Amino acid sequence: MMRGLRCLALTCALSLVATSALAAQKVTAGKSPEPGKAAKARDKAQLAFQRDLVSVLAPRADALPLLGAALLARPLFNQPPGNSFHSLIARAAQTDGAGVAINWVRLADCDEKADACPNTAALDQLLTEAPDNAAVWLIKLGVDARNMRHEAAREDLRKAAAAKMYDDYTGTSLKALATSVGVLPPPSDTLDPARAGGAVGMQTVLAYGLASTQPQPSLQLIAKLCENSAEDASIKADCLNLGKVLEWGSSPLARSLGLHLREVLADDPAQKEDAQHARLNLIWQVRSFAKLLARAQDDASQAQHLLALARNGGTEMSLMLAALRDNSIPIDAPADWKPHPAE
Repeated sequence: MMRGLRCLALTCALSLVATSALAAQKVTAGKSPEPGKAAKARDKAQLAFQRDLVSVLAPRADALPLLGAALLARPLFNQPPGNSFHSLIARAAQTDGAGVAINWVRLADCDEKADACPNTAALDQLLTEAPDNAAVWLIKLGVDARNMRHEAAREDLRKAAAAKMYDDYTGTSLKALATSVGVLPPPSDTLDPARAGGAVGMQTVLAYGLASTQPQPSLQLIAKLCENSAEDASIKADCLNLGKVLEWGSSPLARSLGLHLREVLADDPAQKEDAQHARLNLIWQVRSFAKLLARAQDDASQAQHLLALARNGGTEMSLMLAALRDNSIPIDAPADWKPHPAE
């Protein structure tokens, strides 16, 4: 594995820090894990609250609340048929206000055990609705590569490289979730008494945690494809053009891959060095944002601000950078800062 790909994997891992930090609600800073019985009771209460949110949102007829209900229902087992992820995301897709973001989430409405993912009907519709989105073509590339359709995968790469943008619609999903989690007040038994963030802290955990499960292309596959084809001038050119699109993409993972492709494939040493420096700043940004998310559990005002940013919409990248600026955290890493070698 080349050094650039290791750095891509590092950024992938760092982008999950926020989810890990928010999921670790059973451990408080400097304290031992709380008794298992209390934690299990609270987990059960939080799942019941999540089901209640779905029940309140399910009767709605407009797209965003139905998207929020579907995302809340997706991890739940034994939902009533009308309140299931499948039913809710299908209804959301049929509303007058349905947008591309809903069909993107529909990609996950499939049977992984039957090797039927992503949802082919949703992918076909996305190819028609969003042909200028590189993310859509990269999803198709993954499908074609898995099915050994090499010529089709090559064409997918060409179309992704010629696309105008990369958007995985996490911002829209996060907006739907941040709006939806406030339709009911969380019951007291859902709250961790050791966390000062209270109800809004729990709502922030729920919204950002569920948004982190957004469908994604296999970016590691794209990285390996481009690296292994570095001697093919045509594929190399497409990979470099794709990298430019990804550098301005909607997510930290997409930007990481774009910078990785430039560092590995660019002929100009100055371009390689610039990409390496930009990726270091990206890692700093992701780590700093993860700390803000973790802090939301103990800081109600911080949690409220993060929910407000999400409700305003935008992309995952724009939201992250806005949160850093609002907290007076520099966008560029300190001159002497390095990621911990163990990460």
